[in-house]
Amino acid sequence: MNTFPVLLAALCVYAIGYRYYSAFIAAKALALDDRRQTPGHEYEDGHNYVPSPKWVLFGHHFAAIAGAGPLVGPTLAAQFGFAPGFLWILIGAVLAGCVQDFIVLVASVRHKGRSLADVARTEVSEFTGLVAMFAVLLILLVTLAGLGVVVVNALSNSPWGVFTIGMTIPIALLMGWFMFKSTPGQIKVGVPSTVGVVLLLASVWGGHWFAGTQWASSLTFTPHQITWLMAIYGFVASVLPVWLLLEPRDYLSTYVKLGTIALLVIGVFVVHPDIKFPALTQYVHGGGPIIKGTLFPFLFVTIACGAISGFHSLVSSGTTPKMLDKECDARFIGYGAMVAESLVAVLSLIAACSLFPGDYFGINVPADAFAKLGLHTVNLDLFSSEVGEKLAGRTGGAVSLAVGMAQIFRGIPGMTRLMGYWYHYAIMFEALFILTTIDTGTRVARYVLQELMGKVHKPFANHAWQPGNMITTFFVVLGWGYLIYTGNISTLWPLFGTGNQLLATIALAVGTAFLINMGKAKYAWITVAPMLFVGTTTLTAGVLSIKNIFWPLTKKPGFVFQGYLDSTLMAIFVTGVVLVLLNVARRCWQTLHGVPIPEEAFGPPAAGEGLPSSGCC
Repeated sequence: MNTFPVLLAALCVYAIGYRYYSAFIAAKALALDDRRQTPGHEYEDGHNYVPSPKWVLFGHHFAAIAGAGPLVGPTLAAQFGFAPGFLWILIGAVLAGCVQDFIVLVASVRHKGRSLADVARTEVSEFTGLVAMFAVLLILLVTLAGLGVVVVNALSNSPWGVFTIGMTIPIALLMGWFMFKSTPGQIKVGVPSTVGVVLLLASVWGGHWFAGTQWASSLTFTPHQITWLMAIYGFVASVLPVWLLLEPRDYLSTYVKLGTIALLVIGVFVVHPDIKFPALTQYVHGGGPIIKGTLFPFLFVTIACGAISGFHSLVSSGTTPKMLDKECDARFIGYGAMVAESLVAVLSLIAACSLFPGDYFGINVPADAFAKLGLHTVNLDLFSSEVGEKLAGRTGGAVSLAVGMAQIFRGIPGMTRLMGYWYHYAIMFEALFILTTIDTGTRVARYVLQELMGKVHKPFANHAWQPGNMITTFFVVLGWGYLIYTGNISTLWPLFGTGNQLLATIALAVGTAFLINMGKAKYAWITVAPMLFVGTTTLTAGVLSIKNIFWPLTKKPGFVFQGYLDSTLMAIFVTGVVLVLLNVARRCWQTLHGVPIPEEAFGPPAAGEGLPSSGCC
């Protein structure tokens, strides 16, 4: 199968979805209006509430939501064949993922930039808010661990990768100062963006040079050492002002991400790589060496981002609503950024499926397990020689995706001899995706934990109280760092994927209550339909994961504690989601039958102001 018509069809679906469906939601269901003051202006503090230009905030939001999921999820899901993943990514994004991100962003903006759990408390009940808060925090910790383990696998024993990724930090600090502080009262974008991109590309070349020097061993780290370094980075990035590291680094990485996506699109159109995987493989009924489950329901939790991701709802109700300049920007940022992420997922699936199945499984399956599959590698030894690293048995999806991307890039005229550079560029591309999610996710988790601890000791709820920031960030980093340190991709990814999609179910349920409380019940199907599908598939996957993946670990020496921990976490996730769904259903039934809505709920379409629509959407 040729990839040209496949990618063209995907681009058309995205264009139609954004042009018509997002406009319908913005105008009819949400009635966006620029005359409403956003939290960024109302509570501007120069630290967390910072109104930002639309494109800069798009860069931050896209960088924050586009983590390992749209890269690794589709790559791992290639085990089932090309067709199931491709269809779910397209349909899921346009009708579910983009909708969730968009509606949660608007709900948070109209609730003063508060978290998803706080919106649930306001729109549904105190109990629902508390349950959602616990569920969000635990799921978020697992999500960060699931994303982080991919970075660990990609950067361990890779001085080139560590050098390049490490250089992005001082580059971002320089950009942050230049953009926000070099000229008081003015935000500069053009010059610092240009300089930042040039320095970033130079760091890729510099990494190749450094890897060949006698100092390379100083940046050659084991997986556990990478975990420690990532934990330190996550802590520092979370407590620094958002303008200093988080926003400029995300904005810088967005140039790389969007530029690489554009280059991949061009590469597919120029090279026309063939899909070497069948539409469906023999593993759709189970027994696969990577995903321990059947096509239904595990496809829908393996592709944890790209179609829909609960983590996005935390960004949409975390950093982004505090930085929104105008309400109508929410459509471009909320719906549009998810479209871009879904395109990343399609390209990732294409890159993975352009490899021969033998090469794909040779990378993603340990050597002893690969020997039992009856497959043979085709180009794997050649690829290893060209990139200068052993590729066989590098599980986790990141390496196979980088090889697939590099194979497409090298097919562009004049690029044949640059396989090594393209591979390490792809590794940097993936690590940037993930680390920008790690730093934003840690900050969002800090917000949630502060809200929770603020119920016990009020100063914790004040985001400007630095001791509270430091303490809560420490516990957040400790949580996801421990899970990475003791886990692996085969246990963390099912836990992350299922927990992530259960969080999406919570987000869609809260979005439904928001619409109905707002007097928009006739548009509630926008969130109810995807909520029912995602909830059904993911709750099923959660139960099966406990039965077939996590509980059996309790019988294996050395994995007993991990088996009990993973089973307990999954049981808590499932229970929390069921409780939230029941309470949301009760609240919606009450609202539809005339029971007064909660005191602080959003209420009528314009919050009682009676503003007519400005027609901005």
